[in-house]
This record gives sequence, structure tokens and C-alpha cells, in this order.
Amino acid sequence: MKTSSKPAEVDLLPSSSSSDDNHGGGIREMTQLLILCSIFVFLLLSSLMILRKSSFAPSITIALPSVAKSKPIFPQPASSSDTLFGSSRRKMSSGEIKSISAALSRCNNITHCNFLVFGLTKETLLWHSLNKNGRTVFVESNAYLVRDLESNQPEIEAYDVEFATEVTEMYDLIESVNEQVRNECRPVQNLLYSDCPLGINDLPNYVYDVEWDVILVDGPWGINSGEAAGRMSAIFTAGVLARSKRNGEKSVDVFVNEFDREVEWICSEEFLCTEENLVESKGSLAHFVIGKMNHDSNRFCLNSGS
Repeated sequence: MKTSSKPAEVDLLPSSSSSDDNHGGGIREMTQLLILCSIFVFLLLSSLMILRKSSFAPSITIALPSVAKSKPIFPQPASSSDTLFGSSRRKMSSGEIKSISAALSRCNNITHCNFLVFGLTKETLLWHSLNKNGRTVFVESNAYLVRDLESNQPEIEAYDVEFATEVTEMYDLIESVNEQVRNECRPVQNLLYSDCPLGINDLPNYVYDVEWDVILVDGPWGINSGEAAGRMSAIFTAGVLARSKRNGEKSVDVFVNEFDREVEWICSEEFLCTEENLVESKGSLAHFVIGKMNHDSNRFCLNSGS
């Protein structure tokens, strides 16, 4: 008897529920992987962009405002070089310098010239050089300038003098001189022993014994106002020294710089006698020629009562 048998069926495919679970898990894993990759790529690109910008960014220079050096609160004394060559003092014109130079040349042609200068100025070294064969003495009110000059130019002879006058006292001082013109303020005398309020009597003794040939009044420096010393004493002293010359017949050349100012103008009229003795005026420089006077003279100008 013939029997027929049917082979058993084998289910090779997974069941639908198992397939769905596995499929869902794979998707989640792929999604997470994609997210991680995206974050990684984003961070990488960001880093590259930052590096790129930093490497190509132009350098920026910030200009800070310069800070000026602080100036001293208190004014410092000027050096002699500043005062002589670079200060605010007026520089003489070539015509004014030539006038003084000509007087020194005439003097040196006769004898060694004695040149007295009131004031240290921009022309100080020039005066010393022009009178190199003679003797030049400088009188200055600023003791600091004298010390500085001596240290830098020891061959130059200079003395500091304290002027006790003030410009505001000029007319009173002139009146006092006129009142004492027969005694302490005589036009012919040795000022070393004088108590005249305008006489300079504290220079070295020998200065009063020198026969001065040329005198220049270019100091004290300062404006003619307020408490400035003015040049009253310098002009008065120049007039007395010129008239008190004992030896020889030669007159004395007296120059007054900045003659156009009130003090210089008035005092020159009083003690140098403009009408009688002014021989030349160039720019602001006045040139007087003062002759000797007798010892018993009691007035500065022959044509006045002074």
C-alpha cells in the first residue's frame, strides 16, 4: 500500500513583529549617528572658520595720544648760553654793532682799549672778541649768569652787582641826584667812596681806577616798569666814569642801547646830556661822546641847571 508523505514547511523569514522591532532600532541608531556626525562637522567647520579669520584678519594699531613731558612748576634759571644767544633779549642790528665796533677800532689804533659793558647779552662774546687786544669788563645784575659765564668762558671778566633801584623811583632818584650834585652825586668823583643813590660803588676797587675808553649801557635787562631795576644807575655811573677820566685828552664813547625807552631817554638827557653830547643814533642805540670835566664841576650838562 502506497503512502504519500508531505514535507514540513520551514519558515525562513522572521516574523513581522520581530522585523519591525529590528528595523526601528536601526533607524534610531542611524539618526543618532547622523546627529553626532552633524555636530562634529559643525564644530570642525566653526573651528576652521575661526582659524581662517584670525590668520587673515588685518592687524589693528591703536594710536594713543602722545603725552607731553611735564614742565617744571617753578621756572628754572636760564643758562648763559640761552640768555646770550637764544633768549628773548633783542639782538642788535648790524648797523648798531658796526657803530660800537668802529669806536673800539679807533680806540685800539691809539692804545689798548678799556671797554666797560653793563649787561650780559647776545653780543657778549662778540664784544670780547672785538676788543681782544684790550681789556673788556662786564657788569651784570644776574649773579647766576655771571657764574655760568665764568665756568664756560673763564677768560671773560665779569662781575655781578645788585641794583637797589626800581623804575617807579626814577624821577625821585633824579631829583635826589640834583639835590646832592655838589657833594655825594658830583659828576666828577671816585664812586667807590660815594653814597649817591644812583652811584654803583660795590665793584672791585681797581675798576674805579681804570681809564675807560668805551662804555656800553645794555643792562640791567628787563622792562621799564614796575619793580624792574632799570638802567638809571648804569647811565649815571657811565656819565661819572667818563667825566672823571684823569689822564689824556681823549673823550669817552658812551653807548646806550634801547635809547627809545623812557628810562634810557630821560636818564641820558640828565646825565649824558643829549643836546650836547649825542653824536649818532642808529636804531635803538645812542652814541654819546663825553669829555673830561674839572674836579670842581657841579652840574652834568653845561646848558642846564642839573
